[in-house]
Amino acid sequence: MTETQAVLDVEADTKTETAQAEPVSAHLPWEEVQPDHFQMLRLSPLAIHRITGARPLRFVQFGRVERHSKELSLLRLDIQLAGQRVRKEQNHLDVWVDHSTHRIRFSPEAGLQIEPWNRGIGRFLIAHSIAWARHKWSDYTVDGITLANKDALNDDTRLRRDYVLKTHGFAVSYADAQHMKGTVKDVRLGELHSSWNNDKIQVMEVLDAANMLEQAEGKLLEHEIKQRRQEETVAQFKREDTGLRFTIACLVAFAVFQAALLIWIATHR
Repeated sequence: MTETQAVLDVEADTKTETAQAEPVSAHLPWEEVQPDHFQMLRLSPLAIHRITGARPLRFVQFGRVERHSKELSLLRLDIQLAGQRVRKEQNHLDVWVDHSTHRIRFSPEAGLQIEPWNRGIGRFLIAHSIAWARHKWSDYTVDGITLANKDALNDDTRLRRDYVLKTHGFAVSYADAQHMKGTVKDVRLGELHSSWNNDKIQVMEVLDAANMLEQAEGKLLEHEIKQRRQEETVAQFKREDTGLRFTIACLVAFAVFQAALLIWIATHR
């Protein structure tokens, strides 16, 4: 299969997946529900990645909301970035629990779209959703999905995606040698794992965030005091330097006067 053919197949499969997903989501409740509980996430500074670039220290807002009825339960997770807006389909994960069939479905079906990428956010959202659902419905079955073909165009992206899924206990399989047509099989919820990389992401409660801000403000105040003292020391040195320069100038002038006086006395005897 040529690269052009692969791209055409990806576009066709993506359109088909989208067309199949739209009728399902049209009948679901709680479409306009927004997160009502928030926490702060600390994204640890990481080494520069050859593809994603710099990964500095960053803080993001993690929001969640849940709704329940006799037939369905919903967990909606959301990530907001300070000073940056993302598309509606980005940084968003829904978990739908159907109590009549004892099945669980993740949405969007096309897969997580995370910004910033390669910071551990996707794995964190999946782990959080598994932990939430497993608390009450560990015997339910998680629906398998068809993996987005666009992720398979880049080996690094595909391997990273498959690693995250396998880490949580999902079984990934491919129907072709090119690893373009991937699927995740149905799995019992109790068999999944709800861990994430704590070295990349730390959850911060409101009090922790307030304490961190207080410490940062205290360190900033200490820095300002030290800077003010250094400026005063430099100003004192400048004053002393000016006084020394004046003294040296007077001594030089006096020495020149004495020399001139001695020369005049010697020549007028």
